[in-house]
Amino acid sequence: MSSITYGTGTYDGGFALPVARTRLRLTRRGRAVIAVLVSLPLVIALVMLALNGGGATATSGLEQSSTVTVQGGQSLWSLAGTLAPEANPADVVADILAINGLDTASVQPGQVLIVPERYAG
Repeated sequence: MSSITYGTGTYDGGFALPVARTRLRLTRRGRAVIAVLVSLPLVIALVMLALNGGGATATSGLEQSSTVTVQGGQSLWSLAGTLAPEANPADVVADILAINGLDTASVQPGQVLIVPERYAG
């Protein structure tokens, strides 16, 4: 059997060769990559919070004073006629849409709507 010379010893099959260990070194670029990867979730969370704006809704300067529950078969137009018969129904509907943050004039029975102060009786 032949022997292999390794460093100061020889290998003849009876013992394992020592393994040369290398120490892991982190370069400047490696540190930068790790810093970016660690801080990325925090940056994403902050951007999402900034874009959300805290969930504030505009009320067009109208103050709330009471609520009304939509009955079956009732629409915003009929509700506007009941709340303010002397006012233009289109204006009342627009104010109700604005103060409640609604996109459409469709409402469901049981839905609770905020009534602008000037139409609350």
